[in-house]
Amino acid sequence: MRSIALSLPLMLAACVAPSDAPVPPAPRAAPAPPVQPPTPAAAQRPEGARDFVLIGDARQGGVMRGTVPAGTRALSFDGASVAVDGNGQFLIAFDRDSQQTAILRAELSDGTVVTRSLSVAPGDWHLEYINAPYTGRATSAEFRRLRDGELAQIAQARAINAQSDGWRQNFRWPVSGPISSGFGSQRVYQGKPGSYHGGVDIRAKTGTPFVAPADGVVVLAAERPFTLEGYLLIVDHGMGLNSAFLHCSSLAVNQGDVVRQGQVLGTVGSSGRATGPHMHWGMKWRDARLDPVALAGPMP
Repeated sequence: MRSIALSLPLMLAACVAPSDAPVPPAPRAAPAPPVQPPTPAAAQRPEGARDFVLIGDARQGGVMRGTVPAGTRALSFDGASVAVDGNGQFLIAFDRDSQQTAILRAELSDGTVVTRSLSVAPGDWHLEYINAPYTGRATSAEFRRLRDGELAQIAQARAINAQSDGWRQNFRWPVSGPISSGFGSQRVYQGKPGSYHGGVDIRAKTGTPFVAPADGVVVLAAERPFTLEGYLLIVDHGMGLNSAFLHCSSLAVNQGDVVRQGQVLGTVGSSGRATGPHMHWGMKWRDARLDPVALAGPMP
């Protein structure tokens, strides 16, 4: 993993506070015509095959698509049930701090059990070693009160499990620009790890439109800025996979909207706790935090 040693005391950057004035909504773009999601290569299972077919990277922060053995009646991943579509296809993913081994287990209709042990490669995270004690961030009682309610909204949105085939698609970047902070980066304060960066930050000017990286359903569209995320948008791509877009200046969609890949969702901004305008794109599969690059590939 990459690392940089810093000997100077840490200087905390001041954050831009969100405005209390209402943010005008971005003009609604006409929905793009429906796009038939491409079928992943994992769907090409030989007829009657009694083993898994998998594509993708078994890597911390990574994603794999697959097809179950013929006759599968139940699938589990590290003991947790996994949904399988009508074509026998499924999706699994690996948290940033995933263990080195994961187990797929399929129970077949004839009572046979097929297992696959996956060796999970370590992620290549950017670490900064700070020669200063970890102090954390002081929070007020009012902040904690607001934050509890916001976290409850986020948890409720991610529990919706909307129906969408977006998870099958080849994802695209929501906005183009230099990446100012990559997924998984972390500071270590005299041996004590701080929290890691749970998404990718893309520099862009305030008001720059951003688009849906894949088909999905809007499960959260903040009507007022959250304390940290600002104007927050979460899109569910199906099968437990979702995207979160933080610090927006405006949103062009509402909760419950079905969106298509490439459709304008809103505009980039610096609402919430941000040091300047940028798009923070975070992805999760269930509780696992994922690297968007694993789905969208390198920034074009």
